[in-house]
Amino acid sequence: MIRSKAEDTSMSLAELTRRCILLRPIPPPPPRLGRVTLDTYLELSRIGNNINQLAKATNTAIKMQLPPPASLELLQELLELLRHCQQEIANTFIEESDEETDDWQPD
Repeated sequence: MIRSKAEDTSMSLAELTRRCILLRPIPPPPPRLGRVTLDTYLELSRIGNNINQLAKATNTAIKMQLPPPASLELLQELLELLRHCQQEIANTFIEESDEETDDWQPD
């Protein structure tokens, strides 16, 4: 039971034991992403990487006085939408983890 609590809180068994013995607070376990949320977040990260590559290609083209492959305004708008989506996922994730309660107390 103690070993699983240590794993849940991402602490070593020794650190958890010290905190219990010294009656120090035990931090809540780090929040976990659900599979769908994690997949969505990872896909948004991939899309963001692609947008950054397009932005780099666009900036390079402009410096070389070539027509850009995408407009800077569109890229900036897409990047802002992407960041907004990532923030919404992160906020949802934080709210969900706040709703979960951990009533485990050291004996």
